[in-house]
Amino acid sequence: VQLQASGGGLVQAGGSLGLSCAASGSVVSINAMAWYRQAPGKQRELVASVTSGGSTNIADSVKGRFTISRDNTKNTVYLQMNSLKPEDTAVYYCYADRRTGWNNLLHAYWGQGTLVTVSS
Repeated sequence: VQLQASGGGLVQAGGSLGLSCAASGSVVSINAMAWYRQAPGKQRELVASVTSGGSTNIADSVKGRFTISRDNTKNTVYLQMNSLKPEDTAVYYCYADRRTGWNNLLHAYWGQGTLVTVSS
């Protein structure tokens, strides 16, 4: 599975940005897709995730401001970011996983990362 993220850039505090990530390759068995972020000097953290069935999980720090969605027909996951704050500045990474084989082995995949900068 290959993940190609797009979007991101520079925005003023209070503004909005959208990210998208398209999966290609062995996409039939993809389960979860998600967005993680990593700010300078900090660990990578989960922002939001969505399963193939549409169940979502949103980090408390972005709840009410960020929305994750997924189009299974396009194998694409989206992250709509509203009311952005300077602390949202980070490199955002797309993630996908799938399980294969009799032992349900987990395969995890990462996109290349896209920088989001929120100015105050």
